Amino acid sequence: MNFMKKLIVLFLWVAAVLQVQAAKVDTVSVFSERMEKDVKVVFISPEKGTPQSTLYLLHGYSGNYSSWINLAPQMKDWVDKNQYLVVCPDGGFDSWYWDTESTNYFYETFITKELLPYAESKYGAPADRMHRGITGLSMGGHGALYLAFRHQDLFACAGSTSGGVDIRPFPNNWNMKKHLGEYRENVDVWDSHTVMELTHLIQPGSLKLFIDCGTEDFFFRVNEKLHEKLTYMNVPHHYQTMPGKHDGQYWSKSIDYQMAFFHQCFAAASTKK
Repeated sequence: MNFMKKLIVLFLWVAAVLQVQAAKVDTVSVFSERMEKDVKVVFISPEKGTPQSTLYLLHGYSGNYSSWINLAPQMKDWVDKNQYLVVCPDGGFDSWYWDTESTNYFYETFITKELLPYAESKYGAPADRMHRGITGLSMGGHGALYLAFRHQDLFACAGSTSGGVDIRPFPNNWNMKKHLGEYRENVDVWDSHTVMELTHLIQPGSLKLFIDCGTEDFFFRVNEKLHEKLTYMNVPHHYQTMPGKHDGQYWSKSIDYQMAFFHQCFAAASTKK
């Protein structure tokens, strides 16, 4: 059975187990020493027992910590059924999950150095990369791959749905130049902050990747180019396209495929114990 058939079977299985939403949903203020402020985070944990794996789920531009739980309430059943922890941090209105001195945004540091140990200490989830995954939508899809590529010691699997995986074709959008400066004057800075130019960091066999995008999405072409680049570099990855735009209707569907992928990753990690 090829990967796509397996993924569809897993997707149907995920849909079949949707029962009473019994997982616990906590909204917590986590203090960031680096940013000297509280950051809201939604934690979705199983009603009983200790989480066996953790998925970090990043929202898009203009979203917040509650975006995913409102968009995909089925996550609560997925968490409870499989003993997972889902962590949805607030990434600011327009942080792109970078560290940028100019705006005092340090969301890369917050997630990788402050949030991970907090989550694992509070909820008892495994503190190892094989049981951690990260994904997100749009700005969060870019952020998930950006953080995973740069921190392969922390994450073993990563995803992106409708991700802005190359920011350079959009130099005047989404407040990015507020953080990075004007593109034409700061080409090197923009290059170092875009997923498309970080693929050289991927170590052989380090990351399992799943990337999807709607065919009517304005980010479709940059996702196609990332897929082509990863293929040329012989980087194993799963790439899926479906009809859809850059909107909640698409993401409420695509997240089920993302969850099926991470379930497969976490299950494989557990069998290697």
